[in-house]
Amino acid sequence: DLGHFADTPAGDLPVGLRRRLEIGRALCLEPRLLLLDEPGAGLDARETVELARLLAAVRDRFNVTMLVVDHDMALIMRICNRIYVLDYGQIIAEGTPEQVQGDPEVVRAYLGQAAAA
Repeated sequence: DLGHFADTPAGDLPVGLRRRLEIGRALCLEPRLLLLDEPGAGLDARETVELARLLAAVRDRFNVTMLVVDHDMALIMRICNRIYVLDYGQIIAEGTPEQVQGDPEVVRAYLGQAAAA
């Protein structure tokens, strides 16, 4: 609930609340697609978990598709039904979180060759 921050300028809100406000403002337009560029940037672990819950609820309640670009794989795994993984602009894997998480090409690209062995 952001109601008690109604008189607070958006720039004065903590990052986590600012992110919620940004998402709420976008939802006012009743979009079918939300484009989220690193929504977890600047958030601590607790705020990231809260954001994941919020985005999952938004996805389910508003039946909105989200295109999310983020490096926080824990966040991505929590909120996405389908994932495309890019390495230097090329799609190297696609699928469900479970499929992508164990993909050898993803492990190699993001954890290094030794981790894939």
